[in-house]
Amino acid sequence: MASTFDLSKILKTNPVLTLRQQVSYTVKLSIPGIIAQISSIIMQYIDASMAGRLGPDASAAIGLTASSTWVLGSLSNALCLGFTVQVSHATGAGNKEDAKKTFFNSILTCLAFSFLLAAVSAAISYRLPFWLGSSSAINTDASWYFLIFGLSTPLFITVYLMSGMLQCSGNMKLPAIMNALMCFMDIAFNWLFIFKLKLGVKGAALGTAASAFVTAAGLFYYTVFKNEYLKLNNRKVMIIKLSVIKKAVRIALPVGLESTAFTGALVIVARMIAPLGSTALAANSFATTAEALCYMPGYGVQESAITLVGQSTGAKREDLTKSFSVITLLLGVSLMSLAAVVMWFACPLVFSFLTPDKAIQELSIKVLRIELFCEPFYAAAIVSSGALRGKGDTFIPGLMALFSLWVVRLGLSALLITDYELTGIWIAMTAELCFRGIILMLRLFCFKKKEGDDQ
Repeated sequence: MASTFDLSKILKTNPVLTLRQQVSYTVKLSIPGIIAQISSIIMQYIDASMAGRLGPDASAAIGLTASSTWVLGSLSNALCLGFTVQVSHATGAGNKEDAKKTFFNSILTCLAFSFLLAAVSAAISYRLPFWLGSSSAINTDASWYFLIFGLSTPLFITVYLMSGMLQCSGNMKLPAIMNALMCFMDIAFNWLFIFKLKLGVKGAALGTAASAFVTAAGLFYYTVFKNEYLKLNNRKVMIIKLSVIKKAVRIALPVGLESTAFTGALVIVARMIAPLGSTALAANSFATTAEALCYMPGYGVQESAITLVGQSTGAKREDLTKSFSVITLLLGVSLMSLAAVVMWFACPLVFSFLTPDKAIQELSIKVLRIELFCEPFYAAAIVSSGALRGKGDTFIPGLMALFSLWVVRLGLSALLITDYELTGIWIAMTAELCFRGIILMLRLFCFKKKEGDDQ
């Protein structure tokens, strides 16, 4: 259905790649990834906008649990990455059998992990809003939203894993198409559950889960039965390999800690914001959702960085590893800077779409415009992290992100929230993202990962 980018095959037929060819491959792989990432954030816009029509309490309920649902997504993505990096290296080396063996083990491991996360989510869903310091007006809706989202974790991890496997083997088109379709399905299912069946906030979660189910089924079928590099059509590749699982955990653990630190910091920030009231909670949620439209292009480029740097590493081409790191970094910074400029002028219209509440609109515009100044540095952090992951270098970058989030962001947030309330939180975020971008770029270009070091 969609072509696969096989760097090892390209190098065999044309071992010298010109700068123009490298830029062309980068753009070719980035565009579908960007489309997929933007479609993902559009789903958040859809949920936020539809639920926002129910009033500020509904928006606040979703906003309160957003950081907690991100924890689930971050942990799922981290484990998937531990396997997709290995498949990327195997693809770069031209070893289809190893790619398929890794893929089979990834399915078993990731699904088992997702059911564990679903069980934990169900166990804590009732108490979570109380732990986050919410008001009694939104507790029930917040609990239901998190419960439904948590029980859907096996669906989301299937989407993440199948999309990641296709992308790292070079097929960026199908995941982009399926994620775009998921947006349209989300609109339809949300309309059905929120308004037609009058399920409110619960309906927003059910709509997202239903669209994820259809997407997961389609991606699973194509990847397992149709994809040239990954289809499991031979019993010889369907064996459990503990060495593959252990390596995946070694790669994923630092990324999981980094992602959990990020989302954990957001949980703490949500706890700080909760006493400020529903307007501040809703404004923070809407501003975060709107800002995601700026950084999602960066995550699309990050996916191409993982693929290009990962396959170059597998092909043992250090020259391409360096050049693809630079090219993807420049592309990511350019796209996110442009997105920030557009969002500066467009955010009043965006927030009027997300909520009819004027107070929430004004506060959302104020805090978002503060953060938009750091988008070039945020892009540097995102793409540098992807290039480092493509090389399998995750441990030290993970520690750097831990320090940045928990010391710089949370420390500044605690200092500034008393005098500046929600504005102080976003000033702290801006400073931290600039700091993180600088230190990860230094890691990418000033330190060389030793051969055979998986950490």
